[in-house]
Amino acid sequence: MSPAAAQRLRLLASSVSVLLLVAILAAGWFYWRVRASLPQLDGTVRVEGLGAGVTVTRDALGVPTVRGADRRDVTRALGWLHAQDRFFQMDLLRRSAAGELSALFGERALARDRAVRRHGFRAVARESVARATPEERALLEAFSAGVNAGLAALGAKPFEYYILRTEPQPWRPEDSLLIVHAMTLDLQDDSGGYEQTLMTLRDVLGRDMYAFLTPLLTPGDAALDGTKGEVGPIPGPKVFNLRNRKVGAAAPPPAETRLAGTDLFARPDGEFRVGSNAFAVSGAHTADGTGLLANDMHLGHSAPNIWYRAVIEYGGRRIAGVMAPGAPAIVAGSNGHVAWGVTNSGIDVADLVEVDVNSIAKTLYRAPGYERLIEIGTRTETIEVKGGDPVKLEVPYTVWGPIVGQTESERPLAMRWTAHDPEAANIKLVELEAAQTVAEAVRVAHRAGVPSLNFIAADRAGDVAWTIAGKVPKRVGFDGRLPVSWTFGDRRWDGYLSSGETPVVTTAAKDFPGALPAPAGRVWSGNQRQIGGAALALLGDGAYARGARAAQIRDGLEAVPKATPADLFAVQLDHRALFLARWHALMLEALSPAAIEGKPERAALRTAVEKWDGAATTDSVSYRLVREFRLAVLRKVFTPVFAGCRELYPEFTLERLPLEAVFWKLWAEKPLHWLNPDFGTWEELAAAAGDDVLRNLEKQKLAPAAATWGKLNTARIAHPFAGSMAWFARWLALPADPLPGGDDMPRSQRQGHGVSQRLVVAPGREEAGLFHMPAGQSGHPLSPYFRAGHELWVKAESAPLLAGPTVHTLTFQP
Repeated sequence: MSPAAAQRLRLLASSVSVLLLVAILAAGWFYWRVRASLPQLDGTVRVEGLGAGVTVTRDALGVPTVRGADRRDVTRALGWLHAQDRFFQMDLLRRSAAGELSALFGERALARDRAVRRHGFRAVARESVARATPEERALLEAFSAGVNAGLAALGAKPFEYYILRTEPQPWRPEDSLLIVHAMTLDLQDDSGGYEQTLMTLRDVLGRDMYAFLTPLLTPGDAALDGTKGEVGPIPGPKVFNLRNRKVGAAAPPPAETRLAGTDLFARPDGEFRVGSNAFAVSGAHTADGTGLLANDMHLGHSAPNIWYRAVIEYGGRRIAGVMAPGAPAIVAGSNGHVAWGVTNSGIDVADLVEVDVNSIAKTLYRAPGYERLIEIGTRTETIEVKGGDPVKLEVPYTVWGPIVGQTESERPLAMRWTAHDPEAANIKLVELEAAQTVAEAVRVAHRAGVPSLNFIAADRAGDVAWTIAGKVPKRVGFDGRLPVSWTFGDRRWDGYLSSGETPVVTTAAKDFPGALPAPAGRVWSGNQRQIGGAALALLGDGAYARGARAAQIRDGLEAVPKATPADLFAVQLDHRALFLARWHALMLEALSPAAIEGKPERAALRTAVEKWDGAATTDSVSYRLVREFRLAVLRKVFTPVFAGCRELYPEFTLERLPLEAVFWKLWAEKPLHWLNPDFGTWEELAAAAGDDVLRNLEKQKLAPAAATWGKLNTARIAHPFAGSMAWFARWLALPADPLPGGDDMPRSQRQGHGVSQRLVVAPGREEAGLFHMPAGQSGHPLSPYFRAGHELWVKAESAPLLAGPTVHTLTFQP
């Protein structure tokens, strides 16, 4: 080697060494700052505003037990704990509801912020605080002060803000109500999409088709009052005929394209519905005579978990349960006298209003109470964008709400939504902590400002109840299922249902005149339609879940004459695929000897599904293949039916429509005029659906016999930054475990969505209560509580509801 080359090599080595040293120093500095932001677990902390001392003990899972003299002091301490454990998660939740994510993430969050800003939730939350009672406002202020104190007490700001190169902003009282709006956005439709889907179906296919394709009551319903319905007669060829393609739409794309997710399902893996389970058994059917409650809420998975566990003690009360990070109330839990849980209700709390605009001046419209035309207003929103200039957004709005769409004739659609009212968000759930009976708890639920929820409660005396928590519109002159004009005032909302008008099903009928009795002392919810008749007319249709999951819960409860917490936990873990049994039979019928003759791939598929496991276990092949077969059949049947609807309304999806019962009606009669024109017989269509399953497996390089459910249904639970920080990902993500459970069964589970917690408790016997959740208590990846409890959840093992032996003690002093 020449001297010049050797010198260059030495220079290169020196440069690499310097760069390596810089990288090591930078990594060391980052690790040091990350460690500095770990929550404080022991010692004494001075917190301004406390009336007396508060003690916080934590167990081996990091679950805090907070003991104080009164609710205000406990609330201030809870705010401190939430900030130390979960501030970044809280920040994302408030920003997602306020449309302020772009200030953190830049232009990539603009589309989301624009969609949310039209609702003006920050202003609504601010007004909600102004209207709160003095005690509620005091709690919001105490919580907010606690959050800011906890954030300031960290040794360094949460690590996410170093990565984002920004500073965390102080918490305000209104932010805790933005958490309520964030949950509303997660559970409800913020654009009236379901109503627009129904409207489009009617406008494109006609009223007869609309009536047939959107039955409100079906044979598989599992309502508390036992109401069911049959699917109507199939419209004849003069109304609808696919064989001559007179449906106002082009032919569907090839099957393999549809299977890739560009079809009428919103997601490539098929149907997806936000849902949860809650059920209660009266004392007549429990082993010890007390009421018994179970609740497992199904939400998107993340690390940390969406719920914050806590046990709080003050004034002789002890309440154990889960909270939303950033809000001071227990959402589901037990106070020693009453236990409560919730699920998404699916009732109709929003309506689209056809705005009667002037034919010439399109910005002028008619509204009741105005003698002259009034102008569509404009509200200006300013969106701060990290790394860019602020963006101005002009939001058109009417007396009913913002404009979110238009009809086929281009008439604007305004959205009237309970969430736009300041009284729709409050912290009155805190009042549940003092409830002594289900009757008292139900009345609190009726006052609560939460997304419309099924509220299920059980009490120490053995009573149980179901009702709706949150505001329910009181409609006049229409049912709310389709957009209508409100111009003349004959169609309107006349406020909200009173507590006495809101439907209740209970064993404590003496406390609620007109309430329905709980069937056999049991109540249940799987997000299905809960009730029929006049009560259903009050609640409306906001897209209910199929009744299969709820029916399996109902039947599981009936099979246990004297239930214990372990019995209800077993019902929660039921992953039998009863819903797919008839689809398994249909798949075998489709893959008949004639259909598989000379087609070895079809023969292999039939062999793989012949043994029906009947459950969504991780090693089940037949569950996975039958599930995919069902979706493929529905695509082939309904894609050409609704192609014109998608053309008119691009967000049109099948998953919101009650098509299961409709399909079986069609299959039973096999009308030729309804058959996809790509096929000569319905049997050919079903066999071709099997080919779609094979093509999907081929893309994944899987033979049918090797396609287990566990290979597809693997856990996806991670911190939001895990995908963009590969070098840090192993600290930010939980193991990709294969998961049992699936669709239309109590154990509802998908990769990134499913059971966010399981809770079983008899009020007054909290020490025997059961609990687990998929991710840990802390949002800090270096905390031992970031993953704590995950393994219990994966293995379907329970931990006690109450906190275990003390591992850490932290004392707050005024």
